[in-house]
Amino acid sequence: MTTTQNHAAQTAAANPVLRVPPAAPATAAAYFRASLAFHTDVSDVAAALAADGDPGFVVLDSRSTESWDQGHVPGAVHLPTALIPEQAESLLDKSVPVVTYCWSPGCNGATRAALALAELGFQVKEMLGGFEYWAREGLAYETWQGTVTRDADPLTVPVGADDCGC
Repeated sequence: MTTTQNHAAQTAAANPVLRVPPAAPATAAAYFRASLAFHTDVSDVAAALAADGDPGFVVLDSRSTESWDQGHVPGAVHLPTALIPEQAESLLDKSVPVVTYCWSPGCNGATRAALALAELGFQVKEMLGGFEYWAREGLAYETWQGTVTRDADPLTVPVGADDCGC
């Protein structure tokens, strides 16, 4: 082993990030490509909904009625996860992809909803960030009282720019 290889091995052993080495580039590319087939984010959903015409998908809020009433993405379909098996086929078209969301990144309700829909034969993606990041990014949302918009949280979106450059 060369000195450089020995140093790299010692660094990796002591470093929790590199203790398990990164995947080979081709393996990483396949993983990240697959991840994008399963997930989308708040900004991309908002941009698609704001564009003229049909976005090509429907947004589904999988939270409780009380949560829905606190605020939801404009135009979303409300279908709590527990009701998906009995109501999804009457509310949704299997030829139209569904984007699920719940409260936040700390909640896996959108994942459970996406699983239930996929098991029924729907094409589905999960919106990362959920309703929390929709509101934190300063996007308008609906409540039983009307439309609400909060100031954008500068920790979630760039201040004074339309695009984060991601």
